[in-house]
Amino acid sequence: MYEILDKKSYSRQTIISMRIDAPEISRKGLPGQFVIIITDKTGERIPLTIADNDPVAGTITLVFQIVGKSTALLGSKNVGDYIKDVIGPLGKAVEMKKYDKKILVIGGGTGIAVLHHIAKGYYEQGNKLISIIGARTKEFLIMKDEMKKISDEFHITTDDGTEGFHGFVTQVSDMILSERGDEIEFAVAIGPVVMMKACCDITKKYNKETIVSLNPIMIDGTGMCGSCRVEVNNETKFACVHGPQFDGHKVNFDLLMERQKIYLEDERISLYKSIK
Repeated sequence: MYEILDKKSYSRQTIISMRIDAPEISRKGLPGQFVIIITDKTGERIPLTIADNDPVAGTITLVFQIVGKSTALLGSKNVGDYIKDVIGPLGKAVEMKKYDKKILVIGGGTGIAVLHHIAKGYYEQGNKLISIIGARTKEFLIMKDEMKKISDEFHITTDDGTEGFHGFVTQVSDMILSERGDEIEFAVAIGPVVMMKACCDITKKYNKETIVSLNPIMIDGTGMCGSCRVEVNNETKFACVHGPQFDGHKVNFDLLMERQKIYLEDERISLYKSIK
């Protein structure tokens, strides 16, 4: 049993951050890895990427959006409650080292949480980060303070202009790369699949390698269900086993976005039944 030590809500309580007591996972968890949550005996398996990790305190932080029955069940838990199972760390970690040039890190929506742990890892290696985070509106912006703390340069964008730049992370990325591309080693872009695709279209124009995280397409977390299969460099990969991080310029995003639509109706029905 894993105790919930802290809980924070964003965007009318539809996005939840939880800090969980998990000392063994915290000691071994590396940037880019994920865990599988089973809230209680009625809950399904939920793969969630670690948003932050404190090995000294023995805690991990997870951020998730309520989209179906199981995330709604997890979101109903409060400080002092317990989660039945937290399994991990799983997946491949991102290689961490010091680079001569700056790293451009781009996050959108709940992908900002996934980005944070990776960006923090680069920061702790002594790298300089140019960070861009964005959301539809300011209430959907998460982990602003945490991202700003590790950034040498920090930008916010919102689709509706309620905070920061009125527009998209891709627009700011394009401006920075066009003006100072020679200062940047590579990029990391994490968020909704359509956002990652758009970011890769921009970075490819400037010949900047780009890491993406395909955690949004994971379901079972072991590769057995096959739902997270993705075409990378014309080969079939499984996000939870071979990733979740990949070279974004080699991902077939068009095929991926078509496959993403398969479960939308099932998720809507499951959530409706859980709150009915």
